[in-house]
Amino acid sequence: MSVTEGRSMYDYGNCHVCGSKMKSRRIKQDFWIKKKLIVIEDVPAGVCPQCGEKVVHAEIGRRLAAVVRDTRLMRNAQTIAVPVIPFAEEVA
Repeated sequence: MSVTEGRSMYDYGNCHVCGSKMKSRRIKQDFWIKKKLIVIEDVPAGVCPQCGEKVVHAEIGRRLAAVVRDTRLMRNAQTIAVPVIPFAEEVA
């Protein structure tokens, strides 16, 4: 089975940031495209349990790129409201 089928565990190896062993997980991957936030759910990825670094297999990356280019999927996608809060140096 391939990683693209999501049934087998892909060995993501060690985290390139901290060296811990990556774990196979399903994540939400976000992209900013033309000033719009796009979130793709249930993406197979390697996640570092120590520092939180995330990586995807090359084939998954290609499939993500195809998804964000597919205008039909974008038109039919669920939308959510997201609060936007400016960063302030002084926090009450």
